Amino acid sequence: MAGAGAAGTAVLKLLLGAGATHITVCDDQGAVHLGRPGLNPSLRWIAENTNRDGYTGDLAGALRGADVFIGLSAPGILGAQDIATMAGHGIVFALANPEPEVDPDVASDYAAVVATGRSDYPNQINNVLAFPGVFRGLLDAQSRHINETMLIAAAQALADVVSPDEIGPHYIIPSVFHPDVTSSVAAAVRDAATAELDR
Repeated sequence: MAGAGAAGTAVLKLLLGAGATHITVCDDQGAVHLGRPGLNPSLRWIAENTNRDGYTGDLAGALRGADVFIGLSAPGILGAQDIATMAGHGIVFALANPEPEVDPDVASDYAAVVATGRSDYPNQINNVLAFPGVFRGLLDAQSRHINETMLIAAAQALADVVSPDEIGPHYIIPSVFHPDVTSSVAAAVRDAATAELDR
């Protein structure tokens, strides 16, 4: 993962909450690890919860053999040679906008699935996919807060909008215009929030 700021940390928390166990986070100084000097509290939390192998190198090195790359950082920091070192059938989410961390056309030569934040490429990852439904679900449940369980429920509902017979390398996430997105996410968040209020 590239990016250890607010967006990167939020995505990291969801990945951990969803059960991901082998994540290495890099920023502009390389891998975040417990031996790195000068860690602020946010980076220390990242170091304590990721990088189980204690990797100390740069982003390019972290990508070698990786199954998934998630970029929430800066444009143009990776090239074809970096994506080529990933495991076969890799997944690349290059989400820096408007210019992704790696050119999507270049990444597609090596990765099985490529997603960006851009509307002119398949698999656009955009926060508008979640926000209307998340807020509608919270309002419907009369919840005054949001937690990881609700966000993971929203993510799962969003994924489920794409049916098994539709899913493919160029369609892993629905369009922002898909008519079921908001209602599906809202129902999932409402149910998760209501279950928590009933406890």
